[in-house]
Parts: sequence; structure tokens; C-alpha cells
Amino acid sequence: MKIAFHDYPGHAFPVQLARALAKRGHEVLHLTFSEFQAPKGPLAPRPDDPPSLHLRALTLGEPFQKYNFVRRALQERAYADLLVRTVDAFAPDVILGGNAPLDPQAKLLRLAKKRRCGFLFWHQDVYGVAIDKILRAKLPVVGGLIGGWYKALEKRLWRASDRIVAITEDFVPLLTAEGIGRDRIAVIENWGARDDLPPRPQDNPWSQAHDLVGKTVFMYSGTLGLKHNPQLLAALARAFRDDPDVRVLVVTEGIGAEWLKDAKMREGLDNLILLPFQPFSEVPNAIGSSAVLVVLLEPDAGVYSVPSKTLAYLCADRPILGAIPLDNLAAKLIEREGAGLVAAPADEAGFITAARRLRADPALRAAMAAQGRAYADRAFDIDRITDQFDRLLTEARDRARA
Repeated sequence: MKIAFHDYPGHAFPVQLARALAKRGHEVLHLTFSEFQAPKGPLAPRPDDPPSLHLRALTLGEPFQKYNFVRRALQERAYADLLVRTVDAFAPDVILGGNAPLDPQAKLLRLAKKRRCGFLFWHQDVYGVAIDKILRAKLPVVGGLIGGWYKALEKRLWRASDRIVAITEDFVPLLTAEGIGRDRIAVIENWGARDDLPPRPQDNPWSQAHDLVGKTVFMYSGTLGLKHNPQLLAALARAFRDDPDVRVLVVTEGIGAEWLKDAKMREGLDNLILLPFQPFSEVPNAIGSSAVLVVLLEPDAGVYSVPSKTLAYLCADRPILGAIPLDNLAAKLIEREGAGLVAAPADEAGFITAARRLRADPALRAAMAAQGRAYADRAFDIDRITDQFDRLLTEARDRARA
């Protein structure tokens, strides 16, 4: 098949899937948004990539205005037009619409219907609910109208898709409530790109370059936006400010990084280290510099989002400290596998208590790290995952043709 594969942010595990599909003989066009601020996966061509894999980063040629809602909407529409032109020229048999805002997703699906090619909706987030919550808070009355429109749009996209991949069983009731048959829905949980994230020792060239060798490092790496609370990271630095052997390392960009920069200067948090996103080639060593990996998710995001950084963390042979809604899939996974400690997002005291426990008990950290990595070894089998996507892409193509 000719597969157009859109992954808006350009994370590591989707491009791993694109490579695996291309190695099976499919022609795969993998597309990402260059200006979107996010930790990027291994998007550069590799010597062993098959010639049937095409990796392209689409660009608008200007910074993306993520937190200017009017400008962002205009840019997403411009991006959607560029995306559709690129996919149309490729003439795919099937489109895999991945982690994308609703405007590009809608235009991709419209193109699929026009070309009579299959459309597989990769259901990563409940975007309509998220947009509605944000806009109602920012724009009284008008925000509710716009948010309601996007909620309705998302439901139309679900109904029009040939097949849907949900990343958690928690999304299935939302889909079936819209009259979507269970036979059109598959649940495939996200995974970590295990082969691209090998465990590294704490003493490595990256930790040496950043003066972290021998330190107990609490590390947060990834997007730090409206779904995350940077105050918890400042509280973590504050809790250990008198411990000379502890560092709180935050690798991110954007609004959360700016807030933490101000907090660091205002409170004199010298143990808080802020760095921009790192090249993917540096990520294994950067994560290896840590003793504990931190994941955050706000309470009202628990119903519509599953932080995929949790899965990358599981590959790293490090314990996880989470401030996540306790009914979220990531929290359930961490606790079920004994891979770390989790507190509710509003429970700052519980979060700090869990951090102190991990700081004080190297044996506990080692046990939790080993249990997390063992889960990654069992669950993140890219061949098995590719089998599932291969079948669903074929079904989506055949349904569109029929």
C-alpha cells in the first residue's frame, strides 16, 4: 500500500512505526510539523531506511503561535492546506491520521473521501473536550460556542473514519455513544520506542557536560503546556534546595519554561536546571543522567489525554514520579507495574513526600526501574504493534474502496 502517515508533533514512537511499515514493503510518506514545539523523534533518514520511506517535515516558515488562539487557528488552517496538498500529490491508498489538531485532521479526512482512499483515525486525545474547556475559560460565551463546534466536529470525524485506533479502553465509550460499531474500533496502547531509547549509565558524556555526575537528578522532559502544572516542579526544587546533591532538571520549551525561568530567578532556585529540547541523538544520555523521571498531568486533562512521555520513561530503566489523575491510564500503568510512585495533581504534599521517599531509598529506585524496563521489554514489541496497524490500514483501505 501507499500510506500517508501524519504525526503532527513528530514524536519517536510514530516514526518507529513508519519505519516498520516501510520495511514490510509499503510506501510510506511520514509527515510532521516542523515549527510545533515538542520533543522530536529520530526524523532524519538513516542508512538502513528502505527507499520506500519518505520522511518530511512541513514548514510554514514562521514561529507557531501556540498560545495566541486566533493566530494559532489561522496557522493550523494554513498548515492543513499545505498538508492536504502534500498528501494529495502522494496519491495514497490509505491515510493514517495521527496525533493532530482537528482542523488538519478534518481536511485530511475530506481528502480521503474525495480520493476514495481509506482513513484510519489514530485517537490520541479527545481534542474537542480539551478545546472546549480551554476556550470556555479564556473567552466567556464565545468560547463555549467555538468549543461546542469543535466537539461536534470531532464526533463527525469519528463517525466518518473507516477505522479508529484508540490508545485506551477509556475512549471506547465515547466512540460507541456516537453509534460507531465496536468492529470499527481497535485499542492499541501507545508505546515507547524501546530500541531507540536504550538505558544509559548516570555517568555519561551528557551528564558530564552538564555537571550532573554523582547527583540525584529529578528530570522532567517534554512539553510543559496548559495540561501540566510547572508549579509542582518549582515545589520540587524548593523542597530539595538545601540538599547539595539533588538537582531538578527540566528539558522543555515554551510557556512552562518561561514560568519556571521566572520562578528560578525570583526564588533563587539554583538547583533548578532549565534546558531546551535536546537532539534525539542526545536523549538516551540525557535521560540516563537522571535518578527519577517526572511526569505531570492536570486533573481536568485526565479524561482526554494520556502522557506518552510515561512510556518513553519506562524504556530508560529509571523510576517514575507522577502527579497524574489516579484514574488516568498512565497512573494505572505506573502503579500496576510497580514502576514508580504517583500522587494526585492537586496533592503537592503527597508529590513531595513521594519524591523524598525515592531520594532516600536507592534500592527502591532500582527495583522500580527494573520493573518498568521489564514491562517495556514485554509490551513494546514493534513487530506485534506493526501487525495490528498493518491489518487496520488494510481494512480501512478496503472499506473505502467498497
